[in-house]
Amino acid sequence: MPRTAETGPHSQTLSRGIRALEVLAEARTPLTIAELSSALDVHRSIAYRIVRTLEDHALVTRDDSGRLQPGAGLAVLARSVSRDLQAAALPELGRLAAELHMTAFVAVWDRSDCITLATVEPQHNGATLAQHPGTRHPLDRGGPGIAIQSALGRDEWQQRVPEVPYRAESDQSRERGYALSHDEVIPGLSSVAVPLILPHHRPAALAVVYLGTAVDPAPIGAALIAAADRIARAVG
Repeated sequence: MPRTAETGPHSQTLSRGIRALEVLAEARTPLTIAELSSALDVHRSIAYRIVRTLEDHALVTRDDSGRLQPGAGLAVLARSVSRDLQAAALPELGRLAAELHMTAFVAVWDRSDCITLATVEPQHNGATLAQHPGTRHPLDRGGPGIAIQSALGRDEWQQRVPEVPYRAESDQSRERGYALSHDEVIPGLSSVAVPLILPHHRPAALAVVYLGTAVDPAPIGAALIAAADRIARAVG
């Protein structure tokens, strides 16, 4: 019997459902069915069936105009992911956001990507930079990826993840204690990040993002290093 999408090594339907959640999580605004079907490269009828199933599990919801956005069920699932790390990190993220007036977040290493695990935005009247949990970006871009590479060093990185190039900036960050990036993930944004080395966890990163470059990164790096040390003690 010929191998189909459902009898092969993975389920195409499940894969599309997961990809739909990723698309909605990464979108800056709620999406229409047409926009989602285009992003998934499937017919609208298929996208509609995927959405109906995800709605049944509260993983997708609709706003007043019928546009699609992540549902509350995702928050329930997310709370169980790295629960100890999230519990230890959230107070520190809140402190960093308040003191630095920047969005603070923890990014975890997932294959060739970084995924935002938890985030806190500063509470003030100015513009804030949203870094939503679940946001994914390539590991070879941005401060968190550099920080994660710096935690392992060139030799170990090339052994463990040969498909992702080791950046020269990672060696510099290893010496300095914190990583820097600008204009790599989102145009105009800068990031300062430090590695989070925790027992029973893959290397992660503690980071902040802000607009422009007219900021001295040294005190930011020092604040992040201190916060990362407190998180490590709380988890360990």
